[in-house]
Amino acid sequence: MSVGVTLSTVEDTHAFGRRLAGVLRAGDLLLLTGPLGAGKTALTQGIGAGLGVRGDITSPTFVIARVHRPDPARGGAVALVHADAYRLGDAADPRAEIDDLDLDASVDDSVTVVEWGEGLVEQLVDAHLRVRIDRRDDDTRIVELDPVGGDWRARLATLR
Repeated sequence: MSVGVTLSTVEDTHAFGRRLAGVLRAGDLLLLTGPLGAGKTALTQGIGAGLGVRGDITSPTFVIARVHRPDPARGGAVALVHADAYRLGDAADPRAEIDDLDLDASVDDSVTVVEWGEGLVEQLVDAHLRVRIDRRDDDTRIVELDPVGGDWRARLATLR
């Protein structure tokens, strides 16, 4: 069972990210895929807002990964790890570079969002959520949530 949603604006993408954050918990792994400019970071910004984390969420393309600590004043209780494997695709062994990020050290205590991570990070957890974002010519975003294992199906049912 995948869940699909159409988002008309970037603000809608942020709002959906905030809603999605409501079903997330420590130990969750989300794999975001989609073309450049589809809205992966915009969705992550909404997730971060919903989780109540500190700091501005920007694309981690050049730093590869950022950790956003929870801000108790904003209701935050779980950290957000935001990684981008886009530049790792050119590496001779991108899995080794993923290992160097030590995502496995924080995955149990954080919500981990990896852009362009499909095929590289699934082994970190037993269950994960694949999120495919496509952007139409009119800037509408089509988001497909595909649960892989665990209790994702039940949690996603609450988003409808």
